[in-house]
Amino acid sequence: MHIPEDNPLTEEGVFLGRKLFYEPLLSANNKISCASCHQHQNYFKDSNFALSTGVDGFRGERNAMTLFNVGYEKKFFWDGGANDLESQALGPITNPLEMHETMLNVVNKLQSNPEYPSLFKKAFGTDKISTKFILYALAQFERTLLSGNTRFDKWQRGEITLTSKEMNGFNIFLDEQKGTCAHCHTLGNTFTDFEFRDIGLDSIPLDLGRYRITLNPDDIGKFKTSTLRNIAMTAPYMHDGRFATLRECIEFYNTGFHYSKNLAPELKNIPKGRLSDDDIDDLIVFLNTLTDTSFIHNKNFSNPK
Repeated sequence: MHIPEDNPLTEEGVFLGRKLFYEPLLSANNKISCASCHQHQNYFKDSNFALSTGVDGFRGERNAMTLFNVGYEKKFFWDGGANDLESQALGPITNPLEMHETMLNVVNKLQSNPEYPSLFKKAFGTDKISTKFILYALAQFERTLLSGNTRFDKWQRGEITLTSKEMNGFNIFLDEQKGTCAHCHTLGNTFTDFEFRDIGLDSIPLDLGRYRITLNPDDIGKFKTSTLRNIAMTAPYMHDGRFATLRECIEFYNTGFHYSKNLAPELKNIPKGRLSDDDIDDLIVFLNTLTDTSFIHNKNFSNPK
């Protein structure tokens, strides 16, 4: 995990960031917080909607992403529009479809709040609240959101054995003639390589994806490869939340992807229909071993109130 030299994790900074994460004063109507769309009990996702609703009642453009293990990521948002966690936090606060607030207003609201100046003093040595320290505190808290206590992790540590169906699903996951999942969802802390790909969701992408940031035509339709940790608990799936279940996702990769212009090389030469129903069943069983139930019960991540 990369931790900037000018924003090390401190107990006071993490607590402040946690409090700000649940603070509705960050939004224009003082009713929506980061946690409104990134819900702890739902693995920091909005599991109620494919697209979350902002302060003005409008739906966002993309599905709210999970936040666990976000400190390992290289770029942020589905299109990689932010290069670090500190700048990432600015996006939702100022986005008209999300919290629709200005940082000047946020600073003024927090400065006039009887509680926050002393919390900033403890965290950053000054009671003069600034955009910089708001974003730094949020980033500190988000870097503590670590998830890695799953059946799969325990198996890798030699603490348990996986069932035959779980092992078969794992082998399918690795098999280049079947799942071919590990090319993009690499094993490790994150189960992703963080690269951007067009996976053939649409022949002609409606959302231009990474192209919005790079303006490179080769990036049209490309989105960040998301983590598979806790994947069974973080529906709906894809950048637009189009798939409600894991089975729908896997069936899409098995038979449904489109041969779009920028289709990922990993998908170009694999045959459709390569997975049987039993294969899909076992793959889902394996993916369930990536669920960390202790994560949603960790009180260090909950609303400090």
